[in-house]
Amino acid sequence: MLLWLITAVNILWSTAECREPVLHRVGGGKYTWAPNMNLTAWAMHEKFYVGDWLYFGFDKTRYNVLEVSKMNYNNCDDKSFITNITRGGRDVFNLTEARPYYFLSGLGYCFEGMKVAVYAQYAPPDPDPAPLVVRNGCPSQSAGYGIIIMVLALLASSAVMG
Repeated sequence: MLLWLITAVNILWSTAECREPVLHRVGGGKYTWAPNMNLTAWAMHEKFYVGDWLYFGFDKTRYNVLEVSKMNYNNCDDKSFITNITRGGRDVFNLTEARPYYFLSGLGYCFEGMKVAVYAQYAPPDPDPAPLVVRNGCPSQSAGYGIIIMVLALLASSAVMG
C-alpha cells in the first residue's frame, strides 16, 4: 500500500512542471546584447519560467555578460559579479530557480543600457480540464487529478479487502 502512495506522489510531482523550456533571445534578436537597446521593455513583454534559457548574442571582443546582485545591477557595478557567462559571443544561461536574475555588461557599457533583469517563476499548471491528456509525452495537470482519484480508490478498496 505504501508503494502505491509513493508511486502516486512521484507521478504527481513529475506532472507538475511538464513544460518545454523556451530559449529567450535577450533583446529579441540574434545579436541584440548591445548598447542603447531597451532591454527593460523587452523583458517586460516576456514570461520567464524555471528551466528556460537566455541567449545573449554580442561582439565578444567588445562586450561581456555578467550575472550580478541587485545592488550591483542598480549601480552598474561589474567588480563583484556572481558569474561571468561570457564564452564566445553566443552565450546561454539557464534559469534554474524561481528568483530574480540580474545581468550587465562591464567596461562601462552598463551605463549605455547593457543590462537586463528577469524574474523566473514556476510554470503555471496546465488549465486543460480534459482528463489524461498527453502532450509531447507529458500528461497534463488534470491527468494528475485523475491519478489521485484512482490511487485513493485503490487504497480504499485494499483497506476494505484487507
